Parts: sequence; C-alpha cells; structure tokens
Amino acid sequence: MERLMKSRLFVWLVYIIMGLLALYLLLLVKPIFLHLYAFLKAVLAPFIIAMIVSYVLNPIVTLLHERKVPRTAAVLLIYTVFCAALAVILVNMIPMFKEQMDQLNRHVPDLTIRAESLVTDLNNSFLPDSIREGLNKSIFQMEKKLSETVTHFINNIGSVVNAVFIAFIIPFLAFYILKDFDLFERTVITYVPKSHRKHTVRLLKDIDSALGSYIRGQFIVCIIVGILAYIGYIIVGVPYPLLLASVVAVTNIIPYLGPFFGAAPALLVASTISLKMVLLVAIVNMSCQVLEGNVVSPQVVGRTLHIHPLAIIFALLVGGEVAGIVGMILAVPIFAALKVIVQHIFAYYVRRKTI
Repeated sequence: MERLMKSRLFVWLVYIIMGLLALYLLLLVKPIFLHLYAFLKAVLAPFIIAMIVSYVLNPIVTLLHERKVPRTAAVLLIYTVFCAALAVILVNMIPMFKEQMDQLNRHVPDLTIRAESLVTDLNNSFLPDSIREGLNKSIFQMEKKLSETVTHFINNIGSVVNAVFIAFIIPFLAFYILKDFDLFERTVITYVPKSHRKHTVRLLKDIDSALGSYIRGQFIVCIIVGILAYIGYIIVGVPYPLLLASVVAVTNIIPYLGPFFGAAPALLVASTISLKMVLLVAIVNMSCQVLEGNVVSPQVVGRTLHIHPLAIIFALLVGGEVAGIVGMILAVPIFAALKVIVQHIFAYYVRRKTI
C-alpha cells in the first residue's frame, strides 16, 4: 500500500480525480458565476474601456508633458484635436453611411432574388437537390435575419440608451485617468511590499513592452486596412463600399479570423451580382491582407508578441465564448499579459530555489 501511495501513476490519478471534482463543483455553481459576471461586466465595462483608451493615449500625453505642457492641458488638447477630426469625419461619412444603409434596406429583396437565381443557375447541373435546397433556404433567411436584427434593435431600445450613456461617460473617465496617470502608478506601487517593488516595476515594464506597440499599432493598422479595402471596393465597383470596408477595418483587429469575418459581408453582396464580382472582392481582400502582413504591420506595429498561432487561436476561442466579439478583440492582449506574468512568477520561484 505504501509503495502504491508513492507511485507516480497513483499521484496523477489523484490529481485527475481532484481536477474532475473541482470542475463538477464549478458546473454546479455556474449560475452564480454567470450572474456575478453580468453584474461586474455592467459595472466595470466603462472603466475597463476608459483604461484601454488611456493606455493608448498616455504616451502622447507624456510626450507633451515632457515638453512643459501640463497634463490637464495636454489631455484637453488631445481631446480637442480628436473631437475636431471626428466631427469632420462624421460630417462627411454619416450621410454616406445613411445613403448606403437606405440603399441596402431597399435592395435586400432584389438581392435575395438575384442571389437565389444565381445559385440556382450555377449549381442546377451538378449539385444534389438537397444541397441546392439548403442553399436556397439560407439565401432566403438573409432577409429574415436583417428584419429580425432591426426588430431586436427597436425592442431593446433600453439597452441602446444604456450603451449610449456608457459611451458618453467613457471620455470623462479616460480624462481623469490620463490626468492622474502617474499618480495612479505611484499609488499602485505603494501598496506593493518594498521587497517586491523592484520585481513589480520590472513586470509592469515588460507587460508594457509586450503590449504597447501591439495595441497602439493595431488601431492604426485597422484604419489603413479599412482605407485600402474601401479603395479596392470602389475600383471593382462593389455596392456599399464604405459600409463593407468599415466591417473589414473593425474585424481586422481579430488575429487570423478577423479577415474572414470582414470579407464575408462583401462576398455575400458580390454573390448577388456575379461570379466575377465575387472573384474581384476576394482578390481585394487577399491583397489587403498581403499588404497588411508584409508592409503595414511590420512598419506600424514593429514587433510581434512571440505567441504561437495555436495559442492565439485558443485564446480567441476562449475570448469569443466568454465575451463574444469584444472577448475575441481583447483575448490576445490579455493572453500576452498573462504570459509575461507567468514567466515572471516562474523566474521568481526558480531564483528562490537556486538561492
């Protein structure tokens, strides 16, 4: 019996049983965690978004502060420039968005019929009846989904008002965080025991080094890719170029999977026109991704996070399951930060064993 207790196989079996038991207990209390998550998400979401905005803008504020500009004035200056630029962009883009949304709304029935006719003519000769019938049903459901989305939006107007309120308070939260960014850093450090402050500062610097260029660069890369897609869509003549290019820009922030999500709406619209248009849209998106991967990202982002693609895909799946699209966007930076923390913890315990 004593020999069995000391055997490695027995120890691993005990660990596995304990792990399964812990997993079972977590499943039992899952409803409590879901309610807690919903509460924390509603309360902390504005602060988290404001912290991300502050983290992105802090280097600019610090640069102005080093040039003898007070932090408050620097933040107000950045806000003024941003609001002026945003106003100019919105004044020019909102009418285009509205016009293209109206056109899309008017032409959805026609696009559905044309897509069904195109698929039927193309596949009638060599696809089985069951597959062809499934394709036709999928195309007809596109119009139904759009109608349900509008209805859902109207029925959940309270959620929309809450989202608008959150979007309104985020700039104020970001302003105070940026204004007192150095104070927050010093305050956090004071709560760390003196024996660990040096390691904590080094940890924060390593996290900033890993994430800084990636997060700030990704915003610029997304804008550039959106502009390239917009130009490409105009050249090939696909309808609603601004609307479809905006989807490409937003989804491009998701590694690996983002380009597929961004290209899907344009390919759907192109499929209602002709196979030639589908091919042209695919070429435009492939060209944008080639330029982004080989020219834009290396120049703007500068460095990678040194994370294996399998780990990134795993992080994306977990983030998507936990928080949807927002989770997928934040998954890679959070995973990278956790990776740095784990490396520091591991190095700390290795040093303790060698001493």
